[in-house]
Amino acid sequence: MNLRTCATLLLLPIAIACKESYSIAEPTGELALDTQLRQTIGIWGAVPLLPVAEQNPALVELGRSLFFDKILSGNRDVACATCHDPTASAGDALALPIGTGGTGVGITRTLGHGRQFVPRNAPSLLNQGLGFFYLFWDGSVNEEGGLGRFKTPAGVVLPSGLTNLLAAQAMLPVLNRHEMRGQPGDMDVTGEPNELATISDATPHDVWNATMKRLLAIQEYQAKFNAAFPGTPASALGFQHAANAIAAFEVAAFTRQNSPFDRFLHGDNRAMTADEKRGAILFFGKARCSTCHSGPLLGGQDFANIGVPQIGPGVGDAAPLDIGRGADLPQIPQYRFAFRVQPLRNVELTAPYMHNGAYPTLEAVVRHYNHADSAHRNYDPSNLPAALRTMYHGEDATKQSVLETLDFRIREPLRLTDVEQRQLVAFLESLTDPAARNLSSVVPTRVPSGLSVRH
Repeated sequence: MNLRTCATLLLLPIAIACKESYSIAEPTGELALDTQLRQTIGIWGAVPLLPVAEQNPALVELGRSLFFDKILSGNRDVACATCHDPTASAGDALALPIGTGGTGVGITRTLGHGRQFVPRNAPSLLNQGLGFFYLFWDGSVNEEGGLGRFKTPAGVVLPSGLTNLLAAQAMLPVLNRHEMRGQPGDMDVTGEPNELATISDATPHDVWNATMKRLLAIQEYQAKFNAAFPGTPASALGFQHAANAIAAFEVAAFTRQNSPFDRFLHGDNRAMTADEKRGAILFFGKARCSTCHSGPLLGGQDFANIGVPQIGPGVGDAAPLDIGRGADLPQIPQYRFAFRVQPLRNVELTAPYMHNGAYPTLEAVVRHYNHADSAHRNYDPSNLPAALRTMYHGEDATKQSVLETLDFRIREPLRLTDVEQRQLVAFLESLTDPAARNLSSVVPTRVPSGLSVRH
């Protein structure tokens, strides 16, 4: 989607988000169901998505190699695809990711000795190239300063020449010691010292330059960069060129926007079942979902504290807690424990859910929203993977702190019946593009470094 078009569409629902009445009449008959749903979704700006721009094939091919090549990590043991695996719907199927030093893939991946979990769930890359203003769970990569003016976490100044927000995001994992870079003293998989880990955290440009030095030492990468950036000498290539290529690949490989709901938006009344339509009417009405998940992207442009339990090692000064958006904007009390409202297309495929993988199923997510206060107070950590159960912060003081700034839209129970909850899940499943179920075709058989692709 064109960013400027998206900007106009995304702003529409914000003015509606504080509607006080969510009651909705029970429709009778299939025709009434279609009519009422079309009237309801229009209020919330849920309009058909525009196609994404065609990507330069040479850029996409370079990005594909980089995305799967572990040479980008300090220890040469993880790639972008480790946490955004096409066979796991461009996520990793874990509650919290396991970065460098870990072993195994997908749900069998385990922490290495002396390592810690990455503190936030790895969001799927499905449809992340549609033109969002915010990326990351705390929105710390954004375009709040205007289109093309990328804001990043404190202390990181991006080079010029990045093509979009997705490319700006691709600059950051190689800097993160837990995700890709590693720790001082690490040895890589070949038994050599990890030279990226010795670089000071205060000089990210040195990390990017050292990573490019690795890439351009490989003749095949030289050829791929030359094809993707003809006329740009090797001396002028920076990691921003690699990031642009990764972003181009992600847009080309992971954009899937032909779900039953998308087809319904395009005018096909037969694309959705009656239960899916009734769930949609609940979503845009009684269940209040659309007060956050609005606009053509069904979310992604707002932040809310929805009472997710605190799990994991924590982030920044708040550790072992994670206060989300509140760390960047402490002057705004309602942002304490608030996280980015996730866009929902293909959400069926991207479990576990929430910023820390607290819930394994959509049914559990809907139950949480139905009575958020109770769900938070009575959260059962036995649903977590065994390695994370001791990292659940269920102290009364922590619970009270989270609930103090619980979003006003879910302070009162929704009072959804069991049938309504099932219909709501049916609607969420109607957001799945069948083509997103199997993305294995984008996985290459090899990468230029010669490192393993899948192990």
